[in-house]
Amino acid sequence: MRLFQAGQLDILVSTTVIEVGVDVANATVMVIEHAERFGLAQLHQLRGRIGRGAAKSYCVLMTGGKVSDDGERRLDAMVRTTDGFQIAELDLELRGPGEFFGTRQAGMPSFQVANLIRDRQLLEAAKLEAATVLAGPNAEFSQEEINRALSHMRTRWQGTYGLVEVG
Repeated sequence: MRLFQAGQLDILVSTTVIEVGVDVANATVMVIEHAERFGLAQLHQLRGRIGRGAAKSYCVLMTGGKVSDDGERRLDAMVRTTDGFQIAELDLELRGPGEFFGTRQAGMPSFQVANLIRDRQLLEAAKLEAATVLAGPNAEFSQEEINRALSHMRTRWQGTYGLVEVG
């Protein structure tokens, strides 16, 4: 890898270990075998290792065998955009956010009220409202109302999720 970084080797064959930390400005071509097996974030991270210099770069995504519908969607996204935010949104949609209070990193949560993708704007608005309340008393909320709300949240959610504090 050092020889490649120093320009003494023209080709580097590697595992995904190069995903993070390799910065070779003149690297212009990457071939990813069995690209359908990788997640969007990893493909995006790998692709980001090339094209750091002035020369045009190419990332070739090769597939093997039958590609699942989700695999097709991931590969299509990689061809369609280089925007990391769009890729992250599609990844969230395909894999799910995992557990909010837990260890699962993928899958759909068992929310009873909100869908993280569909209700993103509503959830962002709720977060801003919560921050306003937690900032302290104001024209809309007295300290007594804030204390009552926090007490209710602690009582209701601490047992469910093991939370010690809210806010």
